[in-house]
Amino acid sequence: MSVGKQRVTVLGSTGSVGANTLEVIAAHPDRFEVFALSASVQVDLMLAQCTRFKPIYAVMASAPHGAALAEKFKQNGLITQVLPGPNALETIASDDRCDTVMAAIVGAAGLAPCMAAARAGKRLLLANKEALVVGGEVFMRAVQAGGAQLLPIDSEHSAIFQSLPDKRSEWSAQVEKIILTASGGPFRTRDPATLHRVTPEEACAHPNWVMGRKISVDSATMMNKALEVIEAKYLFGLEPAQIEVVIHPQSVIHSMVQYLDTSVVAQLGTPDMRVPIAYGLGWPGRISSGAQAIDFRTLGGMTFEMPDAARFPGLQLAWEVLSAPVGTTGVLNAANEVGVAAFLDRRIRFDQIHQVNLETLERFVVSEPSGMDDLLTLDAEARALAGQIAAHLET
Repeated sequence: MSVGKQRVTVLGSTGSVGANTLEVIAAHPDRFEVFALSASVQVDLMLAQCTRFKPIYAVMASAPHGAALAEKFKQNGLITQVLPGPNALETIASDDRCDTVMAAIVGAAGLAPCMAAARAGKRLLLANKEALVVGGEVFMRAVQAGGAQLLPIDSEHSAIFQSLPDKRSEWSAQVEKIILTASGGPFRTRDPATLHRVTPEEACAHPNWVMGRKISVDSATMMNKALEVIEAKYLFGLEPAQIEVVIHPQSVIHSMVQYLDTSVVAQLGTPDMRVPIAYGLGWPGRISSGAQAIDFRTLGGMTFEMPDAARFPGLQLAWEVLSAPVGTTGVLNAANEVGVAAFLDRRIRFDQIHQVNLETLERFVVSEPSGMDDLLTLDAEARALAGQIAAHLET
């Protein structure tokens, strides 16, 4: 490893955020180098990434995929060491030689390595919603105890972070509320009465952003925004009532902060994840992202509207679970992952994702989690219940 460069581990390097992170790193070879990469099943793409960036470690989610990658490394003369299994994620996230961890694994599988990075005091670039939605106060305590630098990478939370005062101690004293913007997804103007006919292909066709299938479905239901409300509560230490959501179809304003004097500070930019990624990597300074700049001469109008509760019934669940017993946010996340997976597998209808979430929340009895084991148990039990509910809905 080179002296003086920031050494970065990318968890979920073959996904959209991970791949964009590597592009930003590649544009700044004098500042960054890749320490480790991780992926789930995409062996060939991981081979290509390791050939290009030559990390110390490459982690695959399972032993068979790890063995397949190791064989390809041998055939191509790569010396990167392959580590298989979820425990290896915690290893590369907490390694003393790593400075920065990009947490881009989708779902609750990213919680444990995020927790490991937090305890190890890393600069943690958080693109994994579940670390906060599932981990909540447990995760934030780990960040504080480890002395980690927690920087949000979701475009909305990065926009809020960029619009807040530099000193965290001034946030609660000066801020009236934060306003998360949402594109409205592919069904913003669709008749709610027709949503039961939505196909996975339609739900994954986002009008503005290029994202993975699960996140795209969450955008179509606006459950992604519900999860972002929960994230914002923990990231910025505000009350749930101080968090609002507004639909902004053009995705130019990525979120806003309204101050006590009614002034509003907003962060604007093209819908390109390289912008918040570059901000996180370069913070407290700024580095080039490679994204196209806004051309205000051709921008046209910007519009705003309130979310339609009939079209997006899951959004309100964010405020409901934040007022429920601690741990309920993790139940919602688990149920939603199960519901989305069932929809993508064509086992339930699009509109039944919300039914899975709602019934799981109604039937699950929450015991407040105090540590990682409790969080994982809660997640597993909520998934089991949601799976039963989804199975009952299958037609």
